[in-house]
Amino acid sequence: MKTVIQRVTNADVTINGAVKSAIQQGLLVLLGIEDADNAEDITWLSNKIVNLRIFNDENGVMNRSILEAGGDILLISQFTLHASTKKGNRPSYLKASKPDVAIPLYEKMKQQLEADLGKSVGTGEFGADMKVSLLNDGPVTIIIDTKNRE
Repeated sequence: MKTVIQRVTNADVTINGAVKSAIQQGLLVLLGIEDADNAEDITWLSNKIVNLRIFNDENGVMNRSILEAGGDILLISQFTLHASTKKGNRPSYLKASKPDVAIPLYEKMKQQLEADLGKSVGTGEFGADMKVSLLNDGPVTIIIDTKNRE
């Protein structure tokens, strides 16, 4: 799984002109899934996301997690995170999972995040043409790949 995590002041996802989900302070998590991903990746990644110390404490130092900050999460599927640009100028998405594999893993990731966060997680709609807007706070943007746990 590949993720782009952005600390946001607010974010929302709109589908066909209607807001599907919106959050205030929290994290916008863009999630790309590949066939090699599994339950271990979900558990590890969810734990990492909810415990990342990227929210400011009382001294303005990034020392608090989303759990401590009381923020929300907006989880958006994004197969383009697995784009390969090795050849030519047209990205290849062969590494990204097809819906029959990706949707169940996406749903399990949502459930795991909700369990770890202790509240509902906003989502988009898998495969839909989504318009995502956000106000990146900081800006703080973190990239995590479960296949390269650095």
